[in-house]
Amino acid sequence: MALRLLPPSLRCAFVRTAVRTTALTTGALLCLTGTAAGAEPSPPERRPSYSSTLLDRPGTQVRPGVGAPALPGEVSALSWVVADARTGEVLAARDAHRRLPPASTLKALFALAALPRLHPDARHRVTEADLARVGGGSSLVGVAAGRSYRVADLWRGVFLSSGNDAVHVLTAMNGGMDRTLRQMRAKARALGARDTRVVSPDGYDAPGQVSSAYDLAVFGRAGLADPQFARYCSTALASFPAGGWSYPIRNTNRLLTGAGGVARYPGLIGVKNGYTSRAGSTLIAAAHRGAQTLVVTVMNPQNGGLETVYEEARLLLDWGFEAMGRVRPVGSLLPARPRTAPDQARPAGTGALVPPPGSGGSDWLAIVLGGTGAAVLLAGCAVIARRRAAPAARRPGLAVLGAGGEPLGGDAAERRSSQPRSGRQ
Repeated sequence: MALRLLPPSLRCAFVRTAVRTTALTTGALLCLTGTAAGAEPSPPERRPSYSSTLLDRPGTQVRPGVGAPALPGEVSALSWVVADARTGEVLAARDAHRRLPPASTLKALFALAALPRLHPDARHRVTEADLARVGGGSSLVGVAAGRSYRVADLWRGVFLSSGNDAVHVLTAMNGGMDRTLRQMRAKARALGARDTRVVSPDGYDAPGQVSSAYDLAVFGRAGLADPQFARYCSTALASFPAGGWSYPIRNTNRLLTGAGGVARYPGLIGVKNGYTSRAGSTLIAAAHRGAQTLVVTVMNPQNGGLETVYEEARLLLDWGFEAMGRVRPVGSLLPARPRTAPDQARPAGTGALVPPPGSGGSDWLAIVLGGTGAAVLLAGCAVIARRRAAPAARRPGLAVLGAGGEPLGGDAAERRSSQPRSGRQ
């Protein structure tokens, strides 16, 4: 019996129960239609050939295939990650979850949390209290108490000059330090970043403040999906207001500007660099080449000077573009799927699906989706199901989840466009 031959109430109960009792990710929802009996059923979604647990292991993780280039041996960073920004697949990594001070790369998480909440054209007159908690020796863009600034100008100060003064003013506009820190922590959790501990929104050295190359790659990838973030972080040069005049500010990411004896990297998008005496040099770098986009993170190179973090990022970007399609992923930047314990797979009252009596058990194929134990039963391409428990209240419609690429991240519903710019420390 085909699904379309069932009574409408039974059809709705089947689809609604399958959606509700199954932890579905993109592509995991099968399109159940009234296809003629005897048609070839679609195969279940192919699971990835990697496990992100590889990234929990110490040392360098890479799975080379035929023709894969060797990893550059000159990279001295304590931790690094190379990932495909489109799919989130990690191509190679070293100590990806090692917790280290992030310096100003943490401003990427600050932007992810606060950008959607502050309209770019809003203005704010800065007070002394807004700047009271800026740490000594911080990088500054030149925000002055008593002057009025547009939010968009302050974001350019964050991304280009890595201005801790601009971060603290935006934090005040966002409801204060405690609220902003809560938002940053919640955003990190939502993105699947498990190593980050936020103490100060600007990345200034603070006891207990850490992140990882993995988490920074997650933040960089999410930022690229936000048009405001992407425009700010890719801007090389802008003007910053100073009362009745303005002065030029330049992005401190040397791969973007070609400053300090570092050659510009072709196709570089951004994202954010950082430096403190405790963290050393840190960098989130993203670049595109043709249809490919990579995100690379580098934390605390042990050799050379301030330019080393850029040169090591260059080596990893070059390797990544050459290795695309020639290495097997070692993990993913996407949040892990929620798992359900076996004894929780079919709790009472959830309406687990079973074949109806007399349906011909030998013709049934049970496919478990998402590890929840909710069985989708197919007869050829025909589907018959019924509920054990009393049906829930009927709903007039059904939201269908279409198969496609995972979103890169960001709060699209809250985004507002503005003229963008980019950043440092």
